[in-house]
Amino acid sequence: MSVAEDRTTLDELCVNTIRALSMDAVQKANSGHPGTPMALAPLAYVLYTRVMNHSPSQPDWPDRDRFVLSCGHASMLLYSALYLTGYGLTLDDLKNFRQLNSPTAGHPEYGHAAGIETTTGPLGQGISTAVGMALAERMLAERFNREGHDIVDHYTYVIASDGDLQEGVSSEASSLAGHLGLGRLIAFWDDNHISIEGDTALSFTEDVASRYEAYGWHVQNLGEDIGLDRIENALANAREVTDRPSLIVVRTHIAPGSPNKQDTHGAHGSPLGDEEIKLTKEVYGYPSLEPFFVADEALEHFRACIGRGKEVEGEWQAKFERYQAAFPAEAAEFQRVVIDRELPANWDADVPKKGPEAGAIATRKASQDVIQWAAAQVPELVGGSADLAPSTLTLINGGGSVERGSYAGRNFHFGIREHGMGAIVNGLTLHGLKAFGAGFFIFSDYMKASLRLAAVMRIPSIFVFTHDSIGVGEDGPTHQPIEQLATLRATPNLNVVRPAGFNETALAWRFALRATETPTALALSRQGVPTWDPAAVPDDAIDRGAYVLKDADGEPELILIASGTEVHIAHDAEKLLTEEGVKVRLVSAPCLDRFAAQDQQYRDSVLPPGVRARVAVEAAAALGWHRWVGDAGDVVAMESFGASAPAGALYKHFGFTGENVAARARAVLDGVRAPA
Repeated sequence: MSVAEDRTTLDELCVNTIRALSMDAVQKANSGHPGTPMALAPLAYVLYTRVMNHSPSQPDWPDRDRFVLSCGHASMLLYSALYLTGYGLTLDDLKNFRQLNSPTAGHPEYGHAAGIETTTGPLGQGISTAVGMALAERMLAERFNREGHDIVDHYTYVIASDGDLQEGVSSEASSLAGHLGLGRLIAFWDDNHISIEGDTALSFTEDVASRYEAYGWHVQNLGEDIGLDRIENALANAREVTDRPSLIVVRTHIAPGSPNKQDTHGAHGSPLGDEEIKLTKEVYGYPSLEPFFVADEALEHFRACIGRGKEVEGEWQAKFERYQAAFPAEAAEFQRVVIDRELPANWDADVPKKGPEAGAIATRKASQDVIQWAAAQVPELVGGSADLAPSTLTLINGGGSVERGSYAGRNFHFGIREHGMGAIVNGLTLHGLKAFGAGFFIFSDYMKASLRLAAVMRIPSIFVFTHDSIGVGEDGPTHQPIEQLATLRATPNLNVVRPAGFNETALAWRFALRATETPTALALSRQGVPTWDPAAVPDDAIDRGAYVLKDADGEPELILIASGTEVHIAHDAEKLLTEEGVKVRLVSAPCLDRFAAQDQQYRDSVLPPGVRARVAVEAAAALGWHRWVGDAGDVVAMESFGASAPAGALYKHFGFTGENVAARARAVLDGVRAPA
């Protein structure tokens, strides 16, 4: 046998090993998607063994190429590649696919195993997050690279399915990627014609390649010719196009080689069955019918990636050492931002404060001021809005704009693409930047999947939402958030912060920037609110979630608790009731998520169990507040959608006045005081 024939035989064995492991793992779990990883095995093989700069023994080195499996249902493709190339997954991990506490979850989960760059599964999210990764690479390159010292120089590779490119989020992100000319983003489109309901022709017949060309992408169509050399050449061609992202179209056949299930939707989301697996392995000429068999020569070939990875990572380390010698300050900053991911020392030693003399300030305006302070202290803080910067007030003054071919700026212009913005912010965050995306709170609905994935991944993305209540005013019910606070508060591991004034807003930004494992959603007001004496706002107001803003003279008999702008309405009620001789405690609750996380002793110190007369005030849905007011309490909240009118008229119409809150509080007091 010639050397070329021998290599071809080994290549075929390695590709079929990925396919066999994928079939076997899905079969053992009796759950999963075997057909797509079988079809995509040649792509993964070429990427991991021939093309990508990656180091299985040092999986987090900063200049590695990133790989994102956007079609996360094909997770066994990624798990097989990670096991075979030596990332630390074991054969037992593959045998425990989709089982409790296994790192091989049904869809790839960031942090569960080395080599998983982002959580994927909800279709469209992977390729959209990858846009953020590719954008971060270009931004970091402009910030840190110097002539002759390219310490940031890597690619982001993606495999996306029909479903990924049908979801709207991918259209938003891909459009922006083309606009920005992200040439180091290279995606495969797996055009296999199969979805759960059958042939994709049932609902998806557009010319995807032309659509991506219209977005400004470089497009190659390999058709059914996905030989390994052809794939490798297409990737080389894509890397030569430096001013456009690339889409490589491949027409694959789901479950290739399966005698009875190739090109059927039955191979998409169900095990092939023991007999069909046996027949398929025979078609492949696979050396064993034993489940999870891996030939020694295949494993040895894959594991050569470890040595090659050490070489490329070592070359980069030597490059970085030369960079350190030539540019010590820049190298120290790169170490801090990208490698250590630490904030500058003492960056928050002087958090901005204002007193009552500042007058009424909308918390979105307070945020604008605080962003300028934070941006001066934290150079890696970057952000933008969904075409709403003049309203969200989130521009970093003097920060410059991120534009095509010019990525040194700090301000993004996402356009009217809220969902794409959320996913891109996650990608930027995964790369080490402190990134935020801003929009109107009502449009958080468009971003929910990306917000949720940030929480699932435990990454500190920041989402800034303004116009947080019926205080939006004349724009009416379509633009007035009602259920959004409750929805986001119900999301595990997401902190929703609704500050009551300038000083809470400053602390909220500090809290968001300090976070390392939790995303933060800031809900900010359009309308102005009075500024509290900063001495009344404790330094840990956000960390603790709720605190006593103003206390009664002696033991309280009534507690008023509120968030955001309604704290000031509750304060109006407190003054009326205090004049009547009622002993009232006023509690500000900027972050109920954090308050719920405190120990019982602290929660009881703010809301003493013996004080059963409690009224919560928030111009949003009441859901969630009953936990804090108890069965004897009341919640002044929205019971319907809003209306179109000036904000002041709406607050009066819906009962958010000091007089109405006081009246509701008197009724609660009467109920508590009544004899049993």
